[in-house]
Amino acid sequence: MDEDNEKRLPLWAALAPIAVLVILLTINVRVFEDTINGPNQIVLLFSAAVAGISGALFGVPVQAMMKGIVRSVAATAPAILVLLAIGALAGSWMISGIVPAMVYYGLKVITPEWFLVASVVVCGIVSVATGSSWSTIATVGVALIGIGRSLGIPPEMAAGAVISGAYFGDKISPLSDTTNLAAAMAGADLFAHIRHMLWTTVPGIVIALLVFGYLGGNYSSDINPETSPLLSEAIRQKFNLTPLLFVVPAAVLGMVMMKVDAVVALFAGATLGSVAAVVFQPEMIRSLAGDSGSFLRDTYVTVVTALSGEVKLVTGNASADQLLKSSGMGGMLNTVWLILSAMCFGGVMEACGMLRRLTQPLVQAASSNGALITSTAGTCIFLNVTASDQYLAIVVPGRMFRESFRDRGLAAVNLSRTLEDAGTVTSVLVPWNTCGATQAGVLGVSVMAFAPWCIFNYVSVLMTIAFGWLGWTIKKRVPDMGA
Repeated sequence: MDEDNEKRLPLWAALAPIAVLVILLTINVRVFEDTINGPNQIVLLFSAAVAGISGALFGVPVQAMMKGIVRSVAATAPAILVLLAIGALAGSWMISGIVPAMVYYGLKVITPEWFLVASVVVCGIVSVATGSSWSTIATVGVALIGIGRSLGIPPEMAAGAVISGAYFGDKISPLSDTTNLAAAMAGADLFAHIRHMLWTTVPGIVIALLVFGYLGGNYSSDINPETSPLLSEAIRQKFNLTPLLFVVPAAVLGMVMMKVDAVVALFAGATLGSVAAVVFQPEMIRSLAGDSGSFLRDTYVTVVTALSGEVKLVTGNASADQLLKSSGMGGMLNTVWLILSAMCFGGVMEACGMLRRLTQPLVQAASSNGALITSTAGTCIFLNVTASDQYLAIVVPGRMFRESFRDRGLAAVNLSRTLEDAGTVTSVLVPWNTCGATQAGVLGVSVMAFAPWCIFNYVSVLMTIAFGWLGWTIKKRVPDMGA
């Protein structure tokens, strides 16, 4: 959209699609039990149509809107490929015994009262090492959800602990794409940015660990001590378990740490998982394929089914049966549909200049350091909700507020920290955001269910805003010194 048209766009025209989206999403929550399997997608597409009509009334060409949608959808292609790769990986790691082995051995070393704390710590360490919250959640996180279920921990609470740890690590890892992006958009040195983030990130993770420690202590007293041994025995009888199975996830995490493309690493993990199934679980392969008499045919049928569709293993133990199932790539298609619908909405909103029109008043209203940081954080959250993409929630506010921070004599690391504290970590709290939709699909827990338990993600935003108003750790700009 050109600048003249953007200036003519009234505020109400930009607000109309947002109002429609919020109203219809609220109705969906009340009317439908499961909103991810269609209702939310339709609402997003309808809201995109409202945005298109509103934009057309003020001179935005339909071609410009379509180009905006294409750009927006194209930007999510890597995320969609990652999502499909995760589905394939989950299927192959189930039939190979990798995930069951993680659960089996995890039950032997993790006690119920420390499970939530351990989940935060383990996911945090892995995420720092790999620089990827998505890879951490798709591998270690999935196994921890299974362990949590067996210990009687509510899956939404376990998911909150997993996500808190994964996003803590992602946020401070020099290997993370969002960490590098936030520093680049603010014009800050990468390691200066990471050091400055520690002031809000360390207290945030400490608070999260204290909360999860308290919650874990409360839940441990309600757990049936017979549940874990029975589940472990059911898994042991169904699979040939060996620590050698952990070579596969170790190889995947190693590839991620070496900065191998996430899609390549995850598909390689799915392939290695399929090979492990042939080597370690031949009886499982025959059983799932109906034992045709040809092991080659049974292998092909079982592996393809696991990679692409639903696999359910029956053990006779209800807890084990609930755990030992996967949906393959097919189980991710509703999430892909949701992401594409969200990108249509975000693409039209951006092409029509509505996102910029809505955020301009925030820039103009920032009359103090605290107000500027709050406005930046609010814009990050707003873009996570409307543009449905965490990268846009970092890039757009970074461009918008960079000069404002500079004009107020604030170092670039203040902006980069705010972009991470508010842009990166809140993306997973929005059901139709690429991050929220992906993690819900991977963990099998809806965003609305796990969002209240993502303690670290909330605290990060509150920390950065509070520090801004109180003036704590707000670094002044040194001319010609960047950060």
